[in-house]
Amino acid sequence: MDEFVPDFDDPDDEESGYFDDDGNKLNPDLVLKPGLCLLCANDDNPHELVECNLNRLDQAEDEGEFKCGVFRPKK
Repeated sequence: MDEFVPDFDDPDDEESGYFDDDGNKLNPDLVLKPGLCLLCANDDNPHELVECNLNRLDQAEDEGEFKCGVFRPKK
């Protein structure tokens, strides 16, 4: 049985996707992916997509070092 993998590709869908606290729709494709993500095994895991996107969106405005609590180095 296939597992559900979220897909938020429809930019016109106002009911699904990512939103800030004010209800504004956020597009994770417009946030640069930090170098740490490129080195992470979770970067290729569709089941981690939501958690990774939320973490990147949350830190998008921060100027400090990107932090991730679930980083696992690629082998």
